[in-house]
This record gives sequence, structure tokens and C-alpha cells, in this order.
Amino acid sequence: MLNKVSCYIREQQLLQQDKLYLVALSGGADSVCLLLVLRQLGYQTEAVHCNFKLRGEESDRDEQFVIDLCRQIEVKLHLTHFDTTTYAELHHVSIEMAARQLRYRYFEQLRQDIGAEDVCVAHHQDDSVETVLMNLIRGTGINGLTGIKPRQGHIVRPLLCVGRSEIEQWLQQRQQAYVTDSSNLQADVVRNKLRLNVIPQLQEITSAAKSNILTTARRMKEASLVYNHAVASSLNRLVQTDSINIGMLLEEPSPEALLFEWLSPSGFPPAVIEDIADRLPLLRSGLQWCSATHRLTASQGRLFLRPMQDERPVMTIPEAGTYRYSDTEKLRITTAEGCQILRQPDKACLDAARVAFPLTLRPVQQGDRFRPFGMKGKKLVSDYLTDRHIPLPDKRRQLVLTDANGQLLWLVGHRPDGRYCVGPATRQTLIIEYEGR
Repeated sequence: MLNKVSCYIREQQLLQQDKLYLVALSGGADSVCLLLVLRQLGYQTEAVHCNFKLRGEESDRDEQFVIDLCRQIEVKLHLTHFDTTTYAELHHVSIEMAARQLRYRYFEQLRQDIGAEDVCVAHHQDDSVETVLMNLIRGTGINGLTGIKPRQGHIVRPLLCVGRSEIEQWLQQRQQAYVTDSSNLQADVVRNKLRLNVIPQLQEITSAAKSNILTTARRMKEASLVYNHAVASSLNRLVQTDSINIGMLLEEPSPEALLFEWLSPSGFPPAVIEDIADRLPLLRSGLQWCSATHRLTASQGRLFLRPMQDERPVMTIPEAGTYRYSDTEKLRITTAEGCQILRQPDKACLDAARVAFPLTLRPVQQGDRFRPFGMKGKKLVSDYLTDRHIPLPDKRRQLVLTDANGQLLWLVGHRPDGRYCVGPATRQTLIIEYEGR
């Protein structure tokens, strides 16, 4: 055990002898083994235990066991308690997700507070097998089949070179006690069902099932290096800011794979990505798909990926001055004597005598019309923007400025309405400047 873990730490460059490390200590076999092994290998360690208050007396029993163990082996222990159920309700997440978020947030804060290099957790080979199977049944991509990583940020996993049976045997040989979490013995969540039901049946088919899955995960890890390099190269070439050219995407060997790697980080599930890929050759403008956080829109031969944002606000402007519309946008209104002309798209020069306050800055609405300066007759704002090849996502966020009578004065960033522009008879100019994205 000691040799295997020592070699694995060295191969993966996980730990250094002169650094301090936190060990996540639940009191179970895996974490007890991890702490004792790292201690015997000479690493500087402190333990951290989280009591999630989910199993009543059993949670308190685990805490007391950890306290006694750390006192016995003279390891400094950090303890914290969480009201996990209340947190889950407030944040609308499962108990499992709540515990995970609370745990890792506390680990990172504590790591910074005490100056520890990393946090060591006790995931092992059996956990990696379960993770591969979980990702497989959820419809993962190639990266989901590589198993648990030995390092993710400041989380390191020195026991990924050994299995659960080796851990338990090592502890038994040393007559080292540990506690058992009764919730792990109930086939109620996916991971437990895989551990208690599915994997034993796979081992009935072949006793080498777990070993073969780990071998496949290692091979997939090597394949993923080639895959990720190719995908990154293609996406760097195809994606411009937040959009991708559909025609160029269709020329790639696997448009669906590129879509998956581009869209899945934004919460789009595999089935939706597959549907988008199937529609690519005949995709029409206006089609859109939404995840919990992003919207994908087809427009003008491109796919635009934008974060979901709240409705653009409506702002009333009672008089000249500077007004902040959003964190990145503001409107400045000043006056100048006589007729002033500034030929810039982010500025509008209007005849002050023709403008009735209060003004309103708002997003464009269906049916908005105006008479673009320099053009004859009225035109729908939507048609004007389409003629100028403005993508649909940008059209939805387009701002207009209207007067007290609801008349559209300025299509912000484009053109003012010609009826309100300065002319030879203008005695005072209203200068409106827009700053923002």
C-alpha cells in the first residue's frame, strides 16, 4: 500500500514533502486510510471533518470517532457543522449536491486560511469505476469516460491507485477501526445503486469487470488528449466571439462533436445538441434553444450563444443629464446653442424644440416604426435592422429612445428619426450620447 501510493504521488506529482496538506476525514475506511498513509509517508497533514447533521446520532458518532483518532495520532483537526437540509431548500438543490457544495467551499476557505497547499480526498479506483458508469448512463462525451482525475485545482486524490478491498485489508491488518456510513448501504441514489447492484452483477459476468473498466478509462484518457487538441484547434478557428458559422461547421469531420464541446459547458444536454446537429443543413433563422443559463439562436447563417439575461429595463429620463442604464451602459444628454451636427452612430443631434420630455429608453418592441434620417417614409425597426444584417440576438437587445408622446426619436447606435433632427431653423441642439456595448 505504502509503495503503491508513494509511487503514484510521485508519478502524478501530487504532493511535496515541505508543504502542508489538509485531509478530508469522514471517519470511513477510505479517509482513515488516506490520513494514516500520508502520515507514514512523512507528509505534513491536518485533518478536516464536516458534520452535515443528516444522520442524527450517527453523524455525531462519526465526529467523535474523528476527534478521538486525531487526538490519538496527534493530528490537528478542523471541525465544522452544516445545516445541510436548510441549505438545500434555500438553493433548490438535492441533499447530495448541497453537501458537496458546502464541503468543497469550506475546504477551499480553510485551505487559504491556514496556508495549506492542497486538500487531499480519499477517492479510489472503485469510485472511479462508479463515476465512469454514472457518466456513461447519463450520455457523456469522451471526457466523461476517463474516470476521476488525480488533481482538480487544489483537490488531490492520492488513493486512485488502489481499490476499496485493498484499503479495507490494509486497515484490517493494522487492526485500525473506522466507521461505516449507513446511507452508503442503501440503494437509493445512483452511485449507491451502481455500487450495490450493478457492479456486482457485472462482476458475475466477468470477475475482471472493474479492472477492465479502469483500463478502458485509461485508454480513453489518452484518446481524449488527441480529441481535445483537435477540438480546441477547430473551435479556435470556427468560433468568433460568441457565434459560429454554420456552413464552415458542416465542413468539419464531426459537426456534432464540436457542437457538444462548445455547448455542453453552457448546460445544453446531449439530446438537445444531437437535435441541433441533425437540423444544421436546413437550419432557418429564428430557431432557438435554451438551457438554464444560455440561449442558442440561429441567425444569418450563424449560431449565436449568449447568456440568458433578464428583460432589458425601461428607464424614464426627466431632463438633460447623465443616466446609467446598466453596469456597462449610460446615456448622456446635453444641450448646445444653435445647430450642432455630430456624425457618429453613438450620438444623436436633435432639435430641442421638437423633443418633449420625459424621454424613455427601452428595448425595441414589435411594431416599432420610425422615419430613418435620410430616408423617405416610415420603416419597421425590425426591417431596418434586418437590412443591416443585425443578428437576431442583437435585435432583441436593441434600444430605442422615445419622447413623452411615445414617438421614436432615435434607434440607439444607428439613426435618429429625421423628423426630430436638427435643421437650419434649429436654435438649440439636444445632444444625446450613448456609451456601452
